[in-house]
Amino acid sequence: MSTTDKLYSALMKREAESDMPEQTRSQVASNGLKLITANALQSSGDQTVNASTVLPWLFSALGVPPALAGLLVPIRESGSMLPQAALTPLVVKARYRKHVFVAGALTQAASVAVMTGAAVFASGLAAGLIIIAALAVFSFGRCLCSIASKDVQGRTIPKGERGQINGLATTVAGFVAITLGLAIRVWGGDDLTPQTLAWILGLGAVLWVAVAAVYISIDEPSDAESSKSASAKSAPAKSAQDAKASNWFKDTIDLLRTDQLFRHFVTVRSLLLVSSLSPPFIVMLSVQSGASGLAGLGGFVIASGLASLLGGRIFGRFADKSSKRLMSVGAGIASAIILATILIASIPALTDQHTLISVVFVVAYFLITLMHTGVRVGRKTYVVDMAEGDMRTTYVAVSNSAMGFMLLIVGGISSALATIHVFYALGFLAVMGLVGVFTGAKLPDVSRKQ
Repeated sequence: MSTTDKLYSALMKREAESDMPEQTRSQVASNGLKLITANALQSSGDQTVNASTVLPWLFSALGVPPALAGLLVPIRESGSMLPQAALTPLVVKARYRKHVFVAGALTQAASVAVMTGAAVFASGLAAGLIIIAALAVFSFGRCLCSIASKDVQGRTIPKGERGQINGLATTVAGFVAITLGLAIRVWGGDDLTPQTLAWILGLGAVLWVAVAAVYISIDEPSDAESSKSASAKSAPAKSAQDAKASNWFKDTIDLLRTDQLFRHFVTVRSLLLVSSLSPPFIVMLSVQSGASGLAGLGGFVIASGLASLLGGRIFGRFADKSSKRLMSVGAGIASAIILATILIASIPALTDQHTLISVVFVVAYFLITLMHTGVRVGRKTYVVDMAEGDMRTTYVAVSNSAMGFMLLIVGGISSALATIHVFYALGFLAVMGLVGVFTGAKLPDVSRKQ
């Protein structure tokens, strides 16, 4: 029996146990499969417009200044996190949250279509600015999807089955990345033109339209039906959250000012951005050095997929034992890999060996991305373990908004350094990571059971 079939059977068994509206209970299995399909299509779309692989490669092909490549990940990530606290009060007013998700998906489709046009008709700085602007709009659409998807899943899938859907989507993302990487290797080889990359982006736009088409068919109870079916215990919590949402900015500042442990965690998380912001610079460094063969775009996409497949399986248990140690070790290894890569890439005798340097760049990219998976799993586990009840939701929302600001600041600094040389940007991020290792060691170990 396949994984999907097993999940379908489990969902069917859960229907009778759910406290959802009767009509929704009868559609749990169908909604589950639709959510898996939508998540799979969404993961596929993400790979075609990946800010760590496809877009940096496109920038090189279009002759975009390297400094702009350093803004890709900060804008992609901060744009989806920074507005969440402010948009949540507006989203909760929507009767059907799936409509918010569909609006976000179509926004992303339109944004990728603009990037496709820029890849075909523009070049140089102009192309880079257009793609950066489109990516900002794309991130806003992703923000809408992120907020709405959690409500839709909570309304349509009972507890005990939601993690399986998320886990299966992560696995699918890894397989999609590997498949796309192999296709690029066979189709485009080492010399990918902007027109070829435009076809990849165009496919992404189509995939996002497909995501919207699948999501709109989900049988979601209305806001009134969901509230009526919810337990009386959850009603006061919802009211409290609504009250907090109206003063989201003040609450964010107050929490960071008064909660020492949480402030320490956000500081450490900011210093550990090394593993998330360095991959695009590795790709740019590979292109600038003239590496070929394995270090083509397909090789990097395959490496990203393998890291996604392996990371979730490897680091989950480690995070349960000590999430703070996982964060520190992951960032420390990533920083060491970056420094080693800079050293190797600065030796003329080695850079002349194109096959060797190709292997170095792809392996470095794979290891850094794998470590980033560990850091991400660690910090998600830590923030969940260090709080209880409603405070957990507050910590997640506030830390995401705070990280949105930090991504823009750190991304701006690294991009400015890249105008001198990519080595300086990578060195800056590596030093940040090493500082984060020592700072993170002072966090209390909240994951380990005493």
